Amino acid sequence: MPNTKKTLLLTGASRGIGHATVKHFHAAEWRVITVSRQPFDKICPWPQGEKDHIQADLNDVDQYPAMIAKIRSKLAEPETGGKLAALVNNAGISPKLEGGRRMGALETSLATWQNVFNVNLFAPALLGQGLFEELKLAQGSVVNVTSIAGSKVHPFAGAAYASSKAALATLTRELARDFGPHGVRVNAIAPGEIDTSILSPGTDDIVQREIPMRRLGKPSEVAQLIYFLCTSQSSYVNGAEIHVNGGEHV
Repeated sequence: MPNTKKTLLLTGASRGIGHATVKHFHAAEWRVITVSRQPFDKICPWPQGEKDHIQADLNDVDQYPAMIAKIRSKLAEPETGGKLAALVNNAGISPKLEGGRRMGALETSLATWQNVFNVNLFAPALLGQGLFEELKLAQGSVVNVTSIAGSKVHPFAGAAYASSKAALATLTRELARDFGPHGVRVNAIAPGEIDTSILSPGTDDIVQREIPMRRLGKPSEVAQLIYFLCTSQSSYVNGAEIHVNGGEHV
């Protein structure tokens, strides 16, 4: 009897939203393949985690062909049958100035612009392109993690990060149009202030001043939405960017 377990590919799984997403999908009995520039962390709680981890630096575009080949090799294993039910592009970098200060346009070097766009935009574009046949075979779903910084100037997110996330929202619409006729849906979520280890000092002020719900979001709340967008419950949602920020964007 063939194994019908669905497979998720997730970039940026080691902490925060990514870590919560892996746990949520694993609890739902999905196979989870992760990609990160770091080796697999043995404290991660899901079985097969080390076996299904691929170490690759998304900033190094020369690594993309080998990385995609490794992913496709894992997807070709009998338990998956060449299908990719969900691709979640969660990895992202947001460089700061000394002391964690926001890196504005005047302070951002060309190398920094290139690094940020490699990870935050080009990796999602080329993973979607390189794994399109596997997504099509599964009638799968792509979820891009953008940011509230992509639609409004943020006191902590730098110019390169914000620009890359705005571009990722546009890419989401383009992919939704291109992939949709083949049964593959592409959506985005735009988190605001989520309670993770990477929050900047001063976030408490934003919570009280700008968020109507007067609290941080939980990584698990974001993971639940990602899961919804990867299942049949959202079967007619395509090309959307959903805000997850307690009303901070209003």
